[in-house]
Amino acid sequence: MNNQNLPSATETLAQLGLALPIAPKPVASYVPAVRTGNLLIVSGQLPFRDGKLIATGKVPSVVSIEAAQECARQCVLNGLAVAVAQCGGSLDAVSRIVRLGVFVACDDGFSDQPKVANGASDLLQQIFGESGRHARAAVGTNALPLNSCIEIEMMIELR
Repeated sequence: MNNQNLPSATETLAQLGLALPIAPKPVASYVPAVRTGNLLIVSGQLPFRDGKLIATGKVPSVVSIEAAQECARQCVLNGLAVAVAQCGGSLDAVSRIVRLGVFVACDDGFSDQPKVANGASDLLQQIFGESGRHARAAVGTNALPLNSCIEIEMMIELR
């Protein structure tokens, strides 16, 4: 428990019925995360679940906004799994979510990237409370690796 007798991030995750997956391996020539001081920069995460992308294609013509939001939540879980693997095995080592970069593969003219990104932002606020509120960029792009509909990078402050 933290000082305010609120549940820890680990307890909250369990209360939400969620579990962190095994940290995904990089799909190209990069490292999963880099730590500098108390900051951990997590490389872009795709919505892998059980080794497969849970959705591919552009939003909203192929992937609905709701499905893309679910993909955003999975990207967050994958990113947190990377963070846990990098900082000693406990989600409670996370002090604050500093920033998200959310990239949405979308159709020309689509401008609801913030709605898609809210899937990630809302989950982080559920897990970490006020410490889950973060700066964010939500960007539309014509394509992402492996035809993923979304990719999310994270900057996390560690205790």
